Amino acid sequence: MAVSVASGTPALGRFAVDAAGPALVYLAEDALPLVRNRVDSICAHRGLDINSLDLHVIAVPALRLDLERDQLKLAATVLAIKPRLLLLDPLVRLHRLDENSASEISGLLGFLRELQRAEDVAIVLTHHASKKQRAQPGQALRGSSDLHAFGDSNAYLARRDDQLILTMEHRSAQAPDPLAIRLASRPDGSATHLELCDPAAAPASDELTPLPDRILALLTTAAGPKTRNELRTLCRVNNERLGDVLKILEDRRLVSRTSQGWQTEPRA
Repeated sequence: MAVSVASGTPALGRFAVDAAGPALVYLAEDALPLVRNRVDSICAHRGLDINSLDLHVIAVPALRLDLERDQLKLAATVLAIKPRLLLLDPLVRLHRLDENSASEISGLLGFLRELQRAEDVAIVLTHHASKKQRAQPGQALRGSSDLHAFGDSNAYLARRDDQLILTMEHRSAQAPDPLAIRLASRPDGSATHLELCDPAAAPASDELTPLPDRILALLTTAAGPKTRNELRTLCRVNNERLGDVLKILEDRRLVSRTSQGWQTEPRA
């Protein structure tokens, strides 16, 4: 995304850039040689000269956005470079706050929102998700619910076999269909980049529905109880994961087990 904004070339070869311009990135978990190699690989794939790319990398060992000192430094850098896009990756390395505390995390998010508006810069903030099942992907973000509410547009990556499934949601626009992407490179291993897969390879929308919701939908519409084997086949899921989810639903009194199989619990 940052290379696309800096070069004006389409992201993933599909998404056009309306207004190209400088991009500023901070990758807290990657050493500078790795950052350089990653950008160089993307440039090689797109036929770009890295030396002419309007991409700037913050090279400080640490950036603590819960500290006023570092907030002022970042704001001064943005003011000097005037980037169209600021990428900060990942959030957990940018502070020492309690991410579960709305009162603590809201101050950091407030600073980023003020910076975005004052300098007219798009801010991309990456964050990790928990491994727990949630009805909506945004609810799986670690920490305070303020993190989900902060995003004007949210993109979620989930691994399926050798693909990554990209789903999106927008505050004021309809979300597009999920996309399947993969990490690709030339036969010699160079020019590593992300690319879109064949649209036919993307999973059906029902496969992207969280497993608890899929199980409840199947049992609700079924003519009778479903055995565990039937559920495993219909949901295309391994036996261990299916058992974990059934146990959760049973504990919540949403489903029950009978001699014929599993069924939904009648509502009071």
